[in-house]
Amino acid sequence: MINDERSQTFYKSIALSALLILAPMSGFAQDKPADQLLQQLATANALEAVDLDRDLQAIWRRSGSAAMDLLLRRGERALEQQAPAEAIEHLTALVDHAPEFAIARLRRAEAFARLDQFGPAVADLEQALHLNPDDYNALFVLGQILEQFRDPEKAYEAYTRAKAIHPHHEAVTNALKRLAPFTEGRKL
Repeated sequence: MINDERSQTFYKSIALSALLILAPMSGFAQDKPADQLLQQLATANALEAVDLDRDLQAIWRRSGSAAMDLLLRRGERALEQQAPAEAIEHLTALVDHAPEFAIARLRRAEAFARLDQFGPAVADLEQALHLNPDDYNALFVLGQILEQFRDPEKAYEAYTRAKAIHPHHEAVTNALKRLAPFTEGRKL
């Protein structure tokens, strides 16, 4: 439970960061194939969305460097093996060498969040979304963190933005259904 004054100050800084992240983003110059896939994803059926998601993830995972790809794989493997501290080591090395690689920041944010280090997690998400405002997975992780801080309205907003980009994202859809009673009011 978040009760003491220090935790409240921390929560306010998380909320402020979330507001900055959720503010409308200016145009982001992605490569054309990603733009086209995102347009198709917005209107795709569920089966098409699976392939489009896979293709987008492949584009967003391209670092252009075998060494950077190796660091990403090691960080993701550590996350899969429930070793977030190890993941942070690999992903920090990756962020240090490739600071503009948005997925590295997203994965490191996931690792920080697993260790309840929400300040660094939100900072990484802010950078990931600055670099790639269309990353629906980053918006999903932000929503999860906001739920941790019992802010269903802002979490719902993050999930809604993710769903606008990827209407068939199952985890986002489930989160929206779960939070709907807390954000849309209750029927008498």
